[in-house]
Amino acid sequence: MVILPNMGNENFIGGTGFEEVACMEKHRQADEQEQSSVGEAQAADREEASKDAETAEAPTSQTPEDLTMMLEDARAKADQHWDQLVRAKAELENLRKRHERDLSNAHKYALEAFVQELLPVKDSMELGLNAALDDNADVAKLREGTELMIKMMASALEKFNVVEIDPAGEPFDPELHQAMSIQERDDVAPNTVVTVVQKGYTLNGRLVRPAMVMVSKTPADSVDREA
Repeated sequence: MVILPNMGNENFIGGTGFEEVACMEKHRQADEQEQSSVGEAQAADREEASKDAETAEAPTSQTPEDLTMMLEDARAKADQHWDQLVRAKAELENLRKRHERDLSNAHKYALEAFVQELLPVKDSMELGLNAALDDNADVAKLREGTELMIKMMASALEKFNVVEIDPAGEPFDPELHQAMSIQERDDVAPNTVVTVVQKGYTLNGRLVRPAMVMVSKTPADSVDREA
């Protein structure tokens, strides 16, 4: 006798139900397998990262011989740098002393060239003096020798930009002239240099000595007549 299943029973599962259950079970197993694979991969990555970190943090193993060689090399470099420093310091000190010596010589011998130009003038003056001491001295030759010495002196001064100030007949200039006296003159314009008592000189455009002069002014009687 065949017993038929109760078609109204809620617990009864047909053929289609078995297939769905099997399919769901396969999906579940596949999800579990995938999650397991992901977990294993993450664990492997963490293990690899941990190994790399340990490798990076682990100090390089060095033998005592290596450390000794490194120490000797550092000492050699330190000695070399110290020697270079000492040499540089010595060179700077020598340069400073040389500069001070050159500066001192420049101040001390600044007039050397000027003195060399003046020495021939002095020699000529001594020759002229010896010639004048002779009882039979020729006045004309002495005068000629004196004029020659004056020219030599003027030439020496010009080489060093010493310019003579001889303002005879020029208007009085208080920047270059110093009035010694005032003369009433009606033949020249007022405030004119009529006599140069002592010539003046400039050095490179700078006044060294003003010219000592006499200056003209209008006569008093001329002023009265004009009045």
